Amino acid sequence: MPSRRTTQPMPSRDPPRVLVVEDERDIAELVALHLAEIPVDVTQAHDGPAGLRMASDGGFDAMVLDLRLPGLGGLDVCRELRAGGSGLPILMLTARNTELERVLGLELGADDYLAKPFGVLELQARVKALLRRAWRGASTAGVLAEPESRRAGALHVDRLQRRVYLDGTELSFAPREFDLLWHFMRHPGRVFTRADLLAEVWGYGHDGYDHTVNSHINRLRDKLGDARDAPRFIHTVWGVGYRFEAME
Repeated sequence: MPSRRTTQPMPSRDPPRVLVVEDERDIAELVALHLAEIPVDVTQAHDGPAGLRMASDGGFDAMVLDLRLPGLGGLDVCRELRAGGSGLPILMLTARNTELERVLGLELGADDYLAKPFGVLELQARVKALLRRAWRGASTAGVLAEPESRRAGALHVDRLQRRVYLDGTELSFAPREFDLLWHFMRHPGRVFTRADLLAEVWGYGHDGYDHTVNSHINRLRDKLGDARDAPRFIHTVWGVGYRFEAME
């Protein structure tokens, strides 16, 4: 049976709801304990099928998902959620010796990963970053002045509906992929390093997380049909980073 830890509500708004899917109950309790300090309302599940069912039912603002789970692994849970159209932000917990699986998780649509053992402050920072745009009742100050949509050549992105169209065809984007694309479109022609993108899109900066940015860039390019030798939108600036510029 899933267990639940409830924190006191934040003033003037409900706390965000986070689903923690972790089969090791002591780790799940530890994660719940530390996330309660943010504060968030944490619900636990201890196997893959339960986690998938609860996440699919909705009502959560983010998900902390262990990679190794009984019944259905974290990669499969992530795959099923994204295939079903879920945009739930996902932080995947992995072991330090599973780099390939971390990359696969990002390729399947996870927004971020955190290797075990992890520090409390880093866990909290990662979850806060996921919740930044999903927090219920969060202030929209400074956002309403932004255009509701942007166009770049054949690409049209609607910020309010979080929909992307290319040559008139709608494309499907995970939450962090959309945020990254919107960030690029807000700053056409500007060159961003990976560290810039981690800080400005993910909301934190850490050395050694190039795979997080690289995987998301690769997925954006695949979905936008960007050829590496002749990209339409995302251009590599060798030795520096990336630049967004629509090429006709």
